[in-house]
Amino acid sequence: MPTTLTAFADVTTSDSALRRFLHGLPGVDAVGLEARAASLGTRSIKTTAKAYAIDLAISMIDLTTLEGADTPGKVRALSAKAVHPDPTDRTTPMTAAVCVYPDMVATAKAALNGADVKVASVATAFPAGRAALPVKLADTRDAVAAGADEIDMVIDRGAFLAGRYLETYELIKAVKEACVRPGGTSQAGGSGGGSAARLKVIFETGELSTYDNIRRASWIGMLAGADFIKTSTGKVGVNATPANTLLMLEAVRDFKAQTGIQIGVKPAGGIRTTKDAIKFLVLVNETVGEDWLSNHWFRFGASSLLNDLLMQRQKLSTGRYSGPDYVTVD
Repeated sequence: MPTTLTAFADVTTSDSALRRFLHGLPGVDAVGLEARAASLGTRSIKTTAKAYAIDLAISMIDLTTLEGADTPGKVRALSAKAVHPDPTDRTTPMTAAVCVYPDMVATAKAALNGADVKVASVATAFPAGRAALPVKLADTRDAVAAGADEIDMVIDRGAFLAGRYLETYELIKAVKEACVRPGGTSQAGGSGGGSAARLKVIFETGELSTYDNIRRASWIGMLAGADFIKTSTGKVGVNATPANTLLMLEAVRDFKAQTGIQIGVKPAGGIRTTKDAIKFLVLVNETVGEDWLSNHWFRFGASSLLNDLLMQRQKLSTGRYSGPDYVTVD
């Protein structure tokens, strides 16, 4: 089995070559995809397995605040919650990351004070991506220089939907290079480099119109060096769904089978309850298996999900449902 992208070297040499490859991918059976996602969502989880799933889901959350009214105080409070999600129970896992705008990266980094929680930053003119390439790259470099461990970039959906696939590929590749800190090295896909921020590529699946487009965008992202592929910004009407996440999981499975390179997946937006989170974990387990069941390879982009997970965790522990007044407000 190959362990590099050598087999796909010719695919990205021209726009026409990339187009032929992408349009040669198998078409998505929408009915079958949605039926399988719905079927997996009906799996029942027993008490012991549920407790494990809740802790796993907590550890996979990118605790997020991406509002114009964000303040240093709010980011510090969110960072404290990421480290100790339930101050009354120090056995509660930390979240995977805190996700903020670039100008709040240094604040989050200082607040975390060395805790094993990553700082993720959106970049490239998030959420619309409507900016010139030099601006997008400067946005990325600023976040990395401030200490971001991860960059969540948005693709140019206009370019993609207009069929400018090579332009989309080259944008991702350029941002990947901008994720490298001075003296670091870039890696194409996989686990990221020691001094390079890991790159999550956001497709905004709700704007891509078709499942075939989501599959094509997934392959562009993976070929260009994404460490994660991510469904959404959380800023549009349709965000993560079981079906579009299942499709992206199938894409990373197929990519690893052909290249040996493992890529993470991050559904974001609209995942608010423990029941929702467990459905997504079932999708992961049944589609790509245990190799992806860690926060190094699977994340939830969420803000309100954590509180519901904490309430359900408290119920399993105490037998009582505490309610929202007993968890901290983000």
